[in-house]
Amino acid sequence: MEMVFLCLMAFFAGMIDSAVGGGGLIQLPALFNGLPTQAPATLLGTNKFASVFGTASATRSFVTRVRMAWGLILPATGAAFLLSFVGATAASHVPKQVMKPVVLVLLIAMALYTLKKKDLGRLHKPTAITAREKRLALLIGGGIGFYDGIFGPGTGTFLIFLFVRCFAFDFLHASAAAKVVNLATNIAALSFFVTTGNILYAVSIPMALSNIVGAQVGSRIAIKGGAGLVRVLFLILVTGLIGKFAYDMLG
Repeated sequence: MEMVFLCLMAFFAGMIDSAVGGGGLIQLPALFNGLPTQAPATLLGTNKFASVFGTASATRSFVTRVRMAWGLILPATGAAFLLSFVGATAASHVPKQVMKPVVLVLLIAMALYTLKKKDLGRLHKPTAITAREKRLALLIGGGIGFYDGIFGPGTGTFLIFLFVRCFAFDFLHASAAAKVVNLATNIAALSFFVTTGNILYAVSIPMALSNIVGAQVGSRIAIKGGAGLVRVLFLILVTGLIGKFAYDMLG
């Protein structure tokens, strides 16, 4: 019954994450609930193993169906991969309680800005890819990669917003771009958990398969629904993240 529960949660996590990110908000608590006797590092590794396959599956779906701005995505991806290692190294030196208020403020600002700009992310009018845009992509990728390594929650959501705000992507194309960058940071984190032996393969492999199925469903819904649907889902997820961080700080 525990495996059925975990696989079901992995399916929904993959479905949500493929469209707007945030799958970890479903999958990781499910692991802590379903396997309470396991060490946190083992559960984090098991979660990352399952989610990286779903992210890869969603990335493939987007790449084959959505036109990708590789001139911006690849620099961001490379920087994110490298800086995620640096963030993971620094994680033990930065108290999580310091990060939560900062992230909460950023999420609220992001939600208000998106709500205020009614047309934000509805139309895909990407900026020309110049040396300036490539440097900005490096900065965004590096910053998000470092954040993912040092803390993590909401990484995909922040990426989507920044691709929309900085490069004039619509939400669908921003979600597609975010998947590629997020895949790089997930692989970087997974390499750490694999080498330290913090993965329950008997659990993570069935969850990975469920996550892949969910990711396929979610990416197809996002592509079919277009930027308008992804924008709505994005705002719903950001609202959920705000509620979670506020609850954690008050609890």
